[in-house]
Amino acid sequence: MEMLKIKIKNRQTLKLIHDLEELNLIQIADKDLKKSKPKLSDLLSGCITPEQADIMHKELKEMRS
Repeated sequence: MEMLKIKIKNRQTLKLIHDLEELNLIQIADKDLKKSKPKLSDLLSGCITPEQADIMHKELKEMRS
């Protein structure tokens, strides 16, 4: 038996995989795998330059006072 690791791209694919399991054509080896969701900070890291961040930080301080 061969074991594969796959990446699901949409919900219809996931339903199809579950249907295949119900037909005993495949077996899902680890059902407890959680969807890995990247942290927002990782997604936004590097979107603005440090100089832009400093300017925005100064403006924010001015608005708050």
